[in-house]
Order: sequence, then C-alpha cells, then structure tokens
Amino acid sequence: MAIVKVNKKKHIYWAEINRPESNNAIDFEVMEVLEQILDEIESNGSTRVLVMSGSGQRFFASGGNIKAFAALKTEEEGRQMAERMNAILHRLETGRFWSLACINGEVYGGGCELLLAFDFSIASKTATFAFSQASLGLPPAWGGVTRLAERVGRSRALEWLGSTQVITSEEAVNTGLINKLSITSELRRNTWEWALELSRLEPDLIEELKSGTLFALDNSRKASFERELGRFAHFWAAPLHHKKVAEFLKRSRK
Repeated sequence: MAIVKVNKKKHIYWAEINRPESNNAIDFEVMEVLEQILDEIESNGSTRVLVMSGSGQRFFASGGNIKAFAALKTEEEGRQMAERMNAILHRLETGRFWSLACINGEVYGGGCELLLAFDFSIASKTATFAFSQASLGLPPAWGGVTRLAERVGRSRALEWLGSTQVITSEEAVNTGLINKLSITSELRRNTWEWALELSRLEPDLIEELKSGTLFALDNSRKASFERELGRFAHFWAAPLHHKKVAEFLKRSRK
C-alpha cells in the first residue's frame, strides 16, 4: 500500500507516505492514492485539515521515484507525468481545506516540491532539505521553481536549485521554507495540536482565505483590494457570521 491513512477524525484526515523500500519516493501508485484521497476529501465536504507525513523517521519524501520514471524517455511522456503531479498539487493548494505537511525526516527533489504546495509545514529539528533535481540534469517538474521563488525569494531559490546543497531545519524555518520546528519525539503530537487549531474554521472561509492570497500573488494590489472588499461583504451578510456575532454578544453579557 503506497499511503496509509493514519487517522481521520475531528475534521482532520492524516495520511502517510509508506514506501520505505524507496525512501518514501513518489511514483504513479503514490499519485493514484493521493488522487483518491483528494477525491474523498472533496466529496465528503467535512475535512478541514489534511495532514501528510512519511513513514519511519528517516524520510518524509525522497522525491520522484527514479526507477519508476526511468521508462519515460520522450518529452511527451515526461510532460504527462509532470502534468499529473502538478494537478494533484494544485488541488492541495486550492482545496477547501488546510494542508499541513509533517516533515519527519529528509526531503529531496520532488519531495520539496510536494511540501511547497502545502499551506503549512512543521518539521523535526533533525530534518534536512535539498532541491536535488539538478544532479540529474533537470529543473523542477512540479511547480518547484515558481513556489520556491515565491516562498524564499529569487536569489535564494537560485542558490538552492543550482547547488543542490543540503538545507538544515534551522535554515529552512529562518528563510520561510517551512513554518515551525519540533523536537522529533514531539513532532506528531505538535502536528496534531496544530491541525486541531486549524480545524476550527469552516471550509468556506478556508477556501476564501486560500483563494484570496493566491489572487493577490497573481494580480495587481488594487485588484486584490477590490476583490477583498467584495468577498468581505459577501461573508458579512452570510448567516454564519450573524450566528457567530449573536453567540459573541450573548457570551459578553454574562
């Protein structure tokens, strides 16, 4: 089994890449199970947080499975593989749920591209990162150039992409590549507590916040302000807002 569902409760869906024989590398089987998980989350409408980790303590994801993809020789075959994974990451990035990467170990190549598509990430202090694609004569395939430049800036992105240097967890959090660090023994507990905190928001608002920030990246500041005002007014008039205001006023009178 490529991915094992570890937990699914309290609006949280925890999935784990379970490919120890390939250092949790991503292949077509992993892609298929990711698609199935996203299909399930999108259809049930109740999941508010998707957490993903890697099995064991050594690897989160070691990138694309070189052995599995070695049979792809032509430009079209390479493009089709990349397009499929890009579609998966786009669904992670735009879904009506938070996505949280629990980085339990080393992350290489396409594994780094995977974590960049998550909304948030928390890593063990012993985790390391490397954009290793250039060692195979390749640029990133799954949106890594764009997302990395957005995350850490162009110059640092070029440094990491061109040198394939190993990035420590401290450097990763200090540069904004990841959000938080945890001691290894407390990583899963800290991830679960963060997921519980994130799960307080309803899917409509999660989707709005995610789409709003993506809009801001792709459009002018003026257009983003205008969109933000319109969406605020929409949510202001919604029954959920009025209900929460009434609850707040009731508590404040006690």
